[in-house]
Amino acid sequence: MKKNDVWNDKNLHKTLKEGGVVVMPTDTLYGIVGKAENEKTVNRIYEIRKRAPSKPCIILISDIKDLGKFSINISKEQKLVLEKYWSINTEPVSIILDCNEEKFRYLHRDTNSLAFRLPAQGGLQDLLKETGPLVAPSANLEGLPPALNIIEAKKYFGDSVDLYVDGGEIKGKASKVIRLKKDGSVEVLRD
Repeated sequence: MKKNDVWNDKNLHKTLKEGGVVVMPTDTLYGIVGKAENEKTVNRIYEIRKRAPSKPCIILISDIKDLGKFSINISKEQKLVLEKYWSINTEPVSIILDCNEEKFRYLHRDTNSLAFRLPAQGGLQDLLKETGPLVAPSANLEGLPPALNIIEAKKYFGDSVDLYVDGGEIKGKASKVIRLKKDGSVEVLRD
């Protein structure tokens, strides 16, 4: 199966839309993913992954407009930087923006910021358009290396997730992470 086709799976779309937790290829590595706007799903991912409760997850979005779903209003300067990183950049870049909305505390974990990534792959963008934004930490238990394939992912998670989507061996690397301030200035946190 071509990597772009893995995101076209009807069962994948259905499972995610119903609030399920899925291990699937993302634009970087295998991720353990679920709907970002579903607090129960997000908390379940933290539990399954044994993720440190104070660490927010990266959220995959299909369009800059999706930021509005998280009460994030970007400045003109920020919009220019986002467009630069997400439209012409070939490497995956996750961008941290301020978000101090109490109702998104289950996502920002008292950091008052959220990290977003807009994947370049059309197939993944199409999935995100249908399901809405997805939290997507790497598919591993806290402190262990990311799963390179479904066999490794199953060793980590067994039957605690609802679906595994096999995209073959993935030897990608985690995305670059930058913090984007209101004035458009950028701080690189992970290269």
